[in-house]
Amino acid sequence: MPALAAAAAAAYQKRTAHERGDAMAGLYLEEFEPGQVIRHPLRKSVTESDNMLFSVMTLNPQPLHIDFAFAADSEWGRPLVNSLFTLGLMIGISVHDTTLGTTIGNLGMTETVFPHPVFHGDTIRVETEVRSVRESRSRPDRGVVEFEHRAYNQDDVLVARCVRQAMMMKKAA
Repeated sequence: MPALAAAAAAAYQKRTAHERGDAMAGLYLEEFEPGQVIRHPLRKSVTESDNMLFSVMTLNPQPLHIDFAFAADSEWGRPLVNSLFTLGLMIGISVHDTTLGTTIGNLGMTETVFPHPVFHGDTIRVETEVRSVRESRSRPDRGVVEFEHRAYNQDDVLVARCVRQAMMMKKAA
């Protein structure tokens, strides 16, 4: 009986989130088109606590992020938000409208740039453009989507950009 239960559990896991009735919001490979732009409605104001907690949790002692006196003497005059927090926030904001429950995993990130700093109190919004879509060469149940994520502050200044390749589920046949 344990072997039968294990086989049933494995079959359940192979079904897509939509087939299981999990009501995930992510899109399948076939639902992406090159040139498609998604303007994500979720936004976040970055707090001092966000920046401090992220920097401490990742063991990043950079004084530009965590030392107000040091940062006050920098060209910025105040602490900068950790750029890796900004990257994570940018991609995180995009998840609900793009990959929630339909991604298999990230394959890579390229062309990551931070053209303007983020400061405590900035409100970040994100848009995602689909750069390319292709079926997997080795697995018929999936494919690769290349996204370009762009994050802007409350003044519509570009603060981060990243190209991300994600392995995405195809709709069940």
